[in-house]
Amino acid sequence: MLPELIFSLGRKVFDGGDLTFEEALELGALEGSDLYFLFAVANKVREKYSGKRVEFCAIVNARSGRCSEDCAFCAQSVHHRTEIDVYPLLPGEEILGAAKEAEKRGVDRFSIVTSGKGVKGERNKDFAHILEAVKKVSSQTGLKVCCSLGLISFPQARALKEAGVTRYHHNLETSASFYKEICTTHTYAQRVETIKIARQAGLECCAGGIIGMGETMAQRIELAFALKELGVASIPINILHPIKGTRLEAQKPLPPLEILKTIAIFRLILPGKQLRYAGGREVNLRSLQALGLACGINSLLTGDYLTTPGQGTELDSQMVADLGLERVW
Repeated sequence: MLPELIFSLGRKVFDGGDLTFEEALELGALEGSDLYFLFAVANKVREKYSGKRVEFCAIVNARSGRCSEDCAFCAQSVHHRTEIDVYPLLPGEEILGAAKEAEKRGVDRFSIVTSGKGVKGERNKDFAHILEAVKKVSSQTGLKVCCSLGLISFPQARALKEAGVTRYHHNLETSASFYKEICTTHTYAQRVETIKIARQAGLECCAGGIIGMGETMAQRIELAFALKELGVASIPINILHPIKGTRLEAQKPLPPLEILKTIAIFRLILPGKQLRYAGGREVNLRSLQALGLACGINSLLTGDYLTTPGQGTELDSQMVADLGLERVW
């Protein structure tokens, strides 16, 4: 592809236009030195909408393991034999302590995450416990509070908002056309419905997926357009970090430049949204990790992930500063 065409598509988005699916596919076919023109264009779009600002968020794995679902990538599924810590819902004070520690590290958002398909019923004991934890974090820190609890009902979503939750996280994981290869115990439609319920309840939504699970570039683009249609505010981009014992333990990793190309295309499809670096970036991008921030990323999950370690907030902060960007405090 000639650089002129890349610049033309970039100008279209920069000026407020929308990339079409076919145009995104053209960008997905880029190789070699043309990729660096794409990265530069995506960076200009990121710069237009978020300037130098990069938001940091952190999570607590508030309930780990024993998930009934069969998601192929997940170390917490009962369908897999993995070596992870398994424990019930953490005490409220422990969740609050994790939030306060995250705030000390300069994090802007904090998410309470639980394993499992969902928390059944707004009168459920665990759900009531989570509401109390949300209230504690909201009242005793300056953090914006998020939750990721699986499938939820409209009354649950309203209760979370009333308790102080500002954003609900629920990934689509992958495209509709590839979803059956990843999960069979609940449907893609249920995931979409959960996002719609959260938005109807007045919550912002954080929803993205995992790349590198065997999907094609076209299917990644399909995911990006689905997220655009759902109007999500924040899109976490996870890169598969194969865990021994899961169905995807032997999945071949994506080349780093393929990952960065995907990020840049997501930025052009979703120009004004938060594109959030999430799990797997350290092990998959290695020395090229900082380039993600130079081709579309404007927020990141820092610290540890659900069952794998991150590189730490100090190194993340240095990476941002080295690029001349600024953390949101």
